[in-house]
Amino acid sequence: MERYFDINKPGYSIKCKLYCEQIREIQHVVVFLHGFGGHKDNKTAARFAEAAMSKFKKMAVLAFDWPCHGSDVRKKLTLEDCGIYLDYVLEYIREELHVTDICAYATSFGGYLTLKYLHEKGNPFRKIAFRCPAVMMYDAMSNRIMTEENRRLLEKGKEAQVGFDRTVKVDQDFVNELREQDVREMEFLDFADDLLVIQGTKDEILPYEEVMKFCDDNVIECILIEDADHRFQDLQKLKLAHSHIIQFFAAR
Repeated sequence: MERYFDINKPGYSIKCKLYCEQIREIQHVVVFLHGFGGHKDNKTAARFAEAAMSKFKKMAVLAFDWPCHGSDVRKKLTLEDCGIYLDYVLEYIREELHVTDICAYATSFGGYLTLKYLHEKGNPFRKIAFRCPAVMMYDAMSNRIMTEENRRLLEKGKEAQVGFDRTVKVDQDFVNELREQDVREMEFLDFADDLLVIQGTKDEILPYEEVMKFCDDNVIECILIEDADHRFQDLQKLKLAHSHIIQFFAAR
């Protein structure tokens, strides 16, 4: 079953999508945290939900739109608002779904935001699996995601539509935030046992060597998937990644 709903708080309306069999029977929730330019109707989230729920009957997967993504209505993208969105999603899971066993599956920009959240607020998840986490988000944004035209607009103090299949409006303030808050300069050793990274060796956005170095520095397990690109467009490689993630979540 797929259920759409909003989490409404003063000044915020978070667009969510829940995959589950029976809401009243949910005992485990995986929060899916999409990447830059993504959205809650992400096909990868749907594929993961199908695989995970076939193994764990009382599991649900909750995806939501980050600020300024998908059908979200906010006008300005900030890292602070991203953290607030995650706060409210976690609150909803605990207070409305009455679930305390919460894991996370974070990709790319979603991985960056999750790491930033851990550093600032601690770990609210039992386990976190990252796929191609943007540990060098500023570099990826500046040199691989943004075009020359994007950069010219920002230099003139204007906003730019940035992204690939879907674009997101960003300004120079947001790019500055990414530069100032580099997760590679943060320490995650205290969380390492509960983290797993899946990384493709043909990632065109994030050099896999940088991700491996980040994992080595923080003693985080990193599984390389040979020839997988950033979005894991090869479905067999995506299935392999999901099998590793589901096995990781199953471990107690």
